[in-house]
Amino acid sequence: MATRPNDVRMTLAEFLVWDDGTDTIYELIDGQIFAMTAPHWRHARVLSRLDRRIGAAIEPPCEVFTTGGVVPLEVDDTWLVPDLVVSCAGQDDAERHIQEPKLIVEVISPSTHDHDRGRKVHLYRRIASVEEILVVWSRERRVELWRRDGRRWVVEDFVGNAAFRLETVSATLGLVDIYGD
Repeated sequence: MATRPNDVRMTLAEFLVWDDGTDTIYELIDGQIFAMTAPHWRHARVLSRLDRRIGAAIEPPCEVFTTGGVVPLEVDDTWLVPDLVVSCAGQDDAERHIQEPKLIVEVISPSTHDHDRGRKVHLYRRIASVEEILVVWSRERRVELWRRDGRRWVVEDFVGNAAFRLETVSATLGLVDIYGD
């Protein structure tokens, strides 16, 4: 779980100019600052495989981002840092966040499970351009795919050796592609 460095509340504008003098990555949620903890090697391996598979499936103008923030609509105190984002919108140099994310991927661990799968997924669903959210467990062969279907979200759970389709990038991935043998 991310740790809170202090109880200072900030707006998004204040957060984007704030600098603590370190290379620490932070999220801003409801005006509170959270330091992101260093990922476990399992997290990094799963993310690397997803980056390669999804990156191979997309075509310009779409791009895969493994760093960068996204901003839920209608809030001025939240900046989220997903593990992976796909956007097909041109990125505006004047903006710091990734424009119009279509696919958001969160790789979760036991310590981030509640935060990433709960609060963050709830906030990602508020971003109008997001069509799919993929929640990937780092310590078990399991993914949860959230797909926008009009005004509702449909959730599918895949375990073991299952395969699933990401409509946003027109790719079918097997859990073996993510976790290996």
